[in-house]
Amino acid sequence: MTVSYEREVLTWDLFGRASRELALQVVDSGWLPDVVVAVARGGLVPGGSLAYALGSKGVGTLNVEFYTDIGRTLDDPRVLPPLMDVDDLGGKRVLVVDDVADSGRTLRLVLDMLTGHGADVRSAVLYTKPRSIVKPEYSWRDTDLWITFPWSALPPVTEDRTVF
Repeated sequence: MTVSYEREVLTWDLFGRASRELALQVVDSGWLPDVVVAVARGGLVPGGSLAYALGSKGVGTLNVEFYTDIGRTLDDPRVLPPLMDVDDLGGKRVLVVDDVADSGRTLRLVLDMLTGHGADVRSAVLYTKPRSIVKPEYSWRDTDLWITFPWSALPPVTEDRTVF
């Protein structure tokens, strides 16, 4: 049985606009980050884009696994190696960037980890879902739909598949 989900589709062009609009939200708030931390994997592209838009050269990543498929998660999110040295973030303004605040559990894990190391932490996402336990300070859009992102819309390239 195949389940069909109505989707929010983010194109590369729309992503460019979304990144700039998120950066404007951050600048307009008067709080500029010293470091941008992208939550891998979904937050890698938005995190890099926001770091460039904000002129931040301090960029790091935390790899967190939670979703295993559409609508399927592990019991709890977990940080995977390689680990970023978060001890250096004490007293720094850190912007945590992810693609979506869905349940909010991944963001909560990362925000708590960085706050626990003395960082002044805020979060930015492209999309926020109404059920998220974290309400990011900066969010481009709200949606309750499954989201197709341009960087993950196609299956991985393997030896036995065509590229497009």
